[in-house]
Amino acid sequence: MKWTIERKTNTLSGIFVGCLIGANLIGLKIGNFGLFEASVGILLFPILFLVTDIIAEVHGKKKAQEIIITGFIALLIVLFATIIAVYIIPFADRSMVKEEYTTIFGTTIRIFIASIVAFFISQSHDVWAFHFWKEKTKGKHLWLRNNLSTSVSQFLDTTIFMFIAFYNISPKFNIEFIFSLIIPYWIIKVLFALFDTPFCYLGVKWLKSND
Repeated sequence: MKWTIERKTNTLSGIFVGCLIGANLIGLKIGNFGLFEASVGILLFPILFLVTDIIAEVHGKKKAQEIIITGFIALLIVLFATIIAVYIIPFADRSMVKEEYTTIFGTTIRIFIASIVAFFISQSHDVWAFHFWKEKTKGKHLWLRNNLSTSVSQFLDTTIFMFIAFYNISPKFNIEFIFSLIIPYWIIKVLFALFDTPFCYLGVKWLKSND
């Protein structure tokens, strides 16, 4: 089967939605990465901005926004399914993970809400900023608009998510403490964005190619 540009775009869209949902499902775990500690969801979130930048570069602003809306709808479906599973459908007697299930997925609901809001705002800004810088650079310097748009969008994503997900869950999580979490997370995400710049060029080249 030939890899047409439509098939490649659909594949990138599937990767986008898969990484979006996956990052939210695994994000509760705080992993030790040696030099820093962070949610393991950080492994997947940079891919979201990479995919939208690739699609925005080749197809334009409208197509990238369509994929964001698709991801937004997918998150809403998972959120409502989680609420129904946790709070509406009672446990059967033979269920062996009652407390664990409620603890994990009950916590996930607030995080999902935070993720949905942060995702939609930050991704929409990323697409807007990418095209803003594309116009300013007259279509040149993909590396510049890729990193400028992603860096600011990642800050928005991290800040909005942290405040909605964790603010005031305990006295410790005040504004100062939340920002002490935001800054290192954001720096790590910016470093990831710098690292994935070559993959942005490769992705654009692959999507435009005829093979």
